Amino acid sequence: MIGNIRQYLDQKTTTMLVHAFVTSRLDACNSLLFGLPDNLINKIQRVQNIAARLILRVPRHEHITPLLYQLHWLPIRQRITFKILLLTYKVINYMAPDFISELAPLHVPTRALRSASEQRLEITFRSSTKFYGDRSFAFAAPHLWNGLPNTIRSASSVASFKSRLKTYLFRQHFLSV
Repeated sequence: MIGNIRQYLDQKTTTMLVHAFVTSRLDACNSLLFGLPDNLINKIQRVQNIAARLILRVPRHEHITPLLYQLHWLPIRQRITFKILLLTYKVINYMAPDFISELAPLHVPTRALRSASEQRLEITFRSSTKFYGDRSFAFAAPHLWNGLPNTIRSASSVASFKSRLKTYLFRQHFLSV
């Protein structure tokens, strides 16, 4: 649809339409996609790649990484991680419903340790199935959260956390490519 009228639109308007009709759908409930195999994530990634090419008017044969970097877009797998970690931040800071908060309890050391102030999560969930249990929030949240640097975990506001987390994930992906 957008591709049919792209020639009549400037880049700003195209970006607005892509965000309204494409990226909003890619982000809706994408935390449920955590742990999916690469072949399924790649199908969703192709949609984001097409959207990036559409905005920047770049042909199919051009490499996608510089385009995502230019648009400052996280790839799908990092967007999924971002969503889970944002929800985890809200759980820790009492901004999430109780039923979600119960899935990610804070780690309380049995004795006084320097790490007590790091806001680590207790890894209580042990997966009984290899394929499905590892995809649950109760499993993913503590593993992802405890892997974050303390400077990100200790952000004072949601806006600050989102900014630090996106920068961290962005650098982690694009500097490793």
